[in-house]
Amino acid sequence: MAMPVEQTLEQSAATVEKKIKLRLIERSMSQVELSDLIKENPQSVNRAIKGWTNPKSVEIRKKIYRVLGM
Repeated sequence: MAMPVEQTLEQSAATVEKKIKLRLIERSMSQVELSDLIKENPQSVNRAIKGWTNPKSVEIRKKIYRVLGM
């Protein structure tokens, strides 16, 4: 039986969030420090990490991936 799309999207968002948070821990970096580094406000960075799919969050996630070498 196939999973509902919503469940699949939630699982994908959770996976992205875990990977980013692990990378932050490895670098002893907070989300606030990350937001300063990529010049985005902390709330927007948090939404991007949580897996929001609006264009702004997607762009921020790309910046995060670059900075964290992902």
